[in-house]
Formats: sequence, structure tokens, C-alpha cells
Amino acid sequence: MSELRTDTITASDGTSPVTLTGQTAAKAWVNFNGTGTPAIRQSGNVSSITDNSTGNFTANFASSLTDADYSVVATGDFTLGTDGLPFLAVNSDGTSGSKTTSNFCITSFVPTFSLSDIQGLFISVFR
Repeated sequence: MSELRTDTITASDGTSPVTLTGQTAAKAWVNFNGTGTPAIRQSGNVSSITDNSTGNFTANFASSLTDADYSVVATGDFTLGTDGLPFLAVNSDGTSGSKTTSNFCITSFVPTFSLSDIQGLFISVFR
């Protein structure tokens, strides 16, 4: 059996990530702290997080996707007594339902539907 070992795979231009075709792999993912100044803990194809307002963030792709027909899967983690888990919504500007090839917004709500910064946001993007 053959074995391939590598630390990094890049496209033939040597700088951009490899475009996966035919696989169902995440096109981007991010784990970030959404309290105070947003801080990315780890990510893949997410270059930065913009803090738009309380509970509203923009995730910016390092390499744009080919179109905006992607799915965003998100979950969050916070400590707020026994009020339960946060609700998360994906949109492009905090009000509309569209996404772009270069970014999308994520909005976090506590169970009372108040906008709230939360300590952990975990997001994956699939296309």
C-alpha cells in the first residue's frame, strides 16, 4: 500500500490553498472568542473576524469561494447561568439573509433573544 505524508499542500502557484473537488470537506472553519476584541484561536481559510456590534461578527475568507451557495454550520459556547445555549444566525450584514463569496456575518443571541457576545463560536463552511 502507498502512503503519502505531507505538512502542507498548496496549489501549483505555490501560494493559494488547493481547491478540493468531488470531496465534502470544509472550505473554511474558525474557532474564535467573541467577547471583548474577537480573537481567532484556530482557523482554516478564515483570515479575520470583524466585530460589527454586540453579538454580530463578520468572518472574512482568506481565499474567496467560487460562489455564495455554501452552507454555514455554527455552534457556540458561553456561560450564562442556566439560561441554556446561544442561538446563532448567519447573514451578510446583520440584517439580510445573503452571503458573499468573501465573507458572511454571524449573529449570536442568548435564549432571551438578546444580542450577546459569547466566549466561543465554532463555525464550518461547506460547499
